[in-house]
Amino acid sequence: MPILVGKKIENREVLIELTIKSVMAVIYEINPPKISDNVEKLEMLHSRINQVNDVCGGIHITDSVLGIERISPIIVASELKRKIPELNITISLRVIDKNLEQISHITQASIEANLDGVLVLMGDPSQKSNHNFGIFPSQAVQHLNDLGHNKKTEIFLSLPSNPNFERISKKIHAKPDGFVTQVIHDIPQVQRITDYLSPKGFRIIPCILFPSEKNIKSAEFLKLDWSNYKDDFSDFITTIEKITGDVLLTSPNDFKGALEFLTRLQNG
Repeated sequence: MPILVGKKIENREVLIELTIKSVMAVIYEINPPKISDNVEKLEMLHSRINQVNDVCGGIHITDSVLGIERISPIIVASELKRKIPELNITISLRVIDKNLEQISHITQASIEANLDGVLVLMGDPSQKSNHNFGIFPSQAVQHLNDLGHNKKTEIFLSLPSNPNFERISKKIHAKPDGFVTQVIHDIPQVQRITDYLSPKGFRIIPCILFPSEKNIKSAEFLKLDWSNYKDDFSDFITTIEKITGDVLLTSPNDFKGALEFLTRLQNG
């Protein structure tokens, strides 16, 4: 897209038109290594993020998906931001095993590390601990807003792909900056959510599972029917990005396939 940049030449300010290739606003979701993994797994994560960062608009680090203990996303994201300051990076923050003080501490740490946002969600019960402080995500967001954290970083809540808007009223009243959906099945779901929430000032980030053989088990676990988009995925993701301005791409078992797709998408 063309932009105008001011530049002084011989004490005269002139406008120079530059053409910059815009990167489609696809955020790539990635899981940190398990706590039990060796250091090579963390090095592999850094390598993958370096590769995918060139063809996506940001990185999202998850928080112990399925209750499997992994390295804390705040640790991973802070280190990545230190190494790559220009990296747009957000993290998940599961509240199921945390109290309000811990939630606030992690959010403050993300602000100090210059991260770009926090997705507050319930999360899955830990496979090794039964701690549950009874905190709901909407309650946590209200607490963070009361502390003024929302003035320093973007705070998001999760949303079902086909929500009952009356039943999520507490999430709406918590006033996050936006919502990240669970995996989307089709475009009408995205349009419905956007039509209802965007006029209220919320940013909508639909989550899409990359369709590939290696991700079939994930699709089955999520009860996802991707027949609506697997044969024309480029058009599907492009259409959604035009509706919302954002897309979160997840591909838990096929990094190579997702990287190749994103490369084709950005170069296409």
